[in-house]
Amino acid sequence: MPGKSWSDPLPPMDSQQTSTSAQLRRDVEHLAGTIGERNLFTMSNLKNAAAYLESRFKEIGLASVRQAVPAKVGTGHNLEVEIRGATRPEEIVVVGAHYDSVFGCPGANDNATGTAALLALAASFAGHPQDRTLRFVAFVNEETPFFMSGEMGSRVYAKRCREKGDNIVAMLSLETLGCYSDRDGSQRYPFPVGLFYPSQGNFVGIVGNLGSRSLVRRVVSSFRTHAQFPSQGAALPSWLPGVGWSDHESFWNEGYSAVMLTDTAPFRYRHYHLESDTPDKIDYDRCARVVVGVREVIADLSSPD
Repeated sequence: MPGKSWSDPLPPMDSQQTSTSAQLRRDVEHLAGTIGERNLFTMSNLKNAAAYLESRFKEIGLASVRQAVPAKVGTGHNLEVEIRGATRPEEIVVVGAHYDSVFGCPGANDNATGTAALLALAASFAGHPQDRTLRFVAFVNEETPFFMSGEMGSRVYAKRCREKGDNIVAMLSLETLGCYSDRDGSQRYPFPVGLFYPSQGNFVGIVGNLGSRSLVRRVVSSFRTHAQFPSQGAALPSWLPGVGWSDHESFWNEGYSAVMLTDTAPFRYRHYHLESDTPDKIDYDRCARVVVGVREVIADLSSPD
């Protein structure tokens, strides 16, 4: 991977990181605390979550569009906002996160953190068009029993994009971004990945399949240029456990390059898919440092190569 992961002590939080941390806390606490579990089996909560996201997009000056995602047990909705590109509008960068939670889980880290990061990133670009078109999409139905099925929100979305001929040049999936630890042994991996990566879970992971390796390298390079925060990147076979475990996999299926930005979820976070995945478990300050760094990555990706 290009560049070098940040290894010095983290510098003091700046004003942008501090305000981002507060906003992330507000959104995670509302989604996972006030609303709680949200999926098609708790339909009223899922509707409340969608309404909250629509209100937050409106608050930051962006109009969201609902896209129905039918499933056997009901219909959910993807929510999309678009900031049209100024000079290359036909080239599209998609930033996505799923806002549903798994059955029986309030989903603070999985994936209210990713959803809150999506809101913060959309807010940072509102009123500031880039060269390329930016789309920020909140996906429904990422979790079981919809995962990797035709009823998955991102599957429906990516398929529609391909059918329309959308020229998506990059997709970033924001997945579980709130857990960090400096303790040795806090990070695990699927074999044999752990032979090459650190045992401390204090970094953000940037993960893609082999077909997306150029995008992985570009994202890693940009993040390491702009962010004073540990990062690890990997382009790996998609069959390795964890590599395709989120919405980016839907875009691979349609031939688009996509990467996941993550704290590595079950390989680090002991509350993964449990009732204990609550807002008090989240490291909002380190999550904010990641989000501010990803903002610069998106700005880089929004400029022509």
